[in-house]
Amino acid sequence: MSSNSQRYLVLISKIIFFYSIFYVIMKILAIFQGAWMIPNLILSIPYLVFAIVGGIMVKRNSYHWAYVIAGAILISVVRYYEKEWMIQLHEYFL
Repeated sequence: MSSNSQRYLVLISKIIFFYSIFYVIMKILAIFQGAWMIPNLILSIPYLVFAIVGGIMVKRNSYHWAYVIAGAILISVVRYYEKEWMIQLHEYFL
């Protein structure tokens, strides 16, 4: 793999890793401020998994493009459908 490609892989992986941590923290803070608990916890589970996997990757200094692609897809899909899923989950568990 070329040097530029490897640098982009590391950079994007770390961005997804830190975004996942940030998302989980923001969902937990939202719960403490009165947001719906169960929907927020459910929506933060995939990000928690990505944060754990990203943490392992950063610790081992071993990165993979599958993490980047899956992370970009997850972030895009959850951000697009988040409001709808939040309401549906709240109504389901109500």
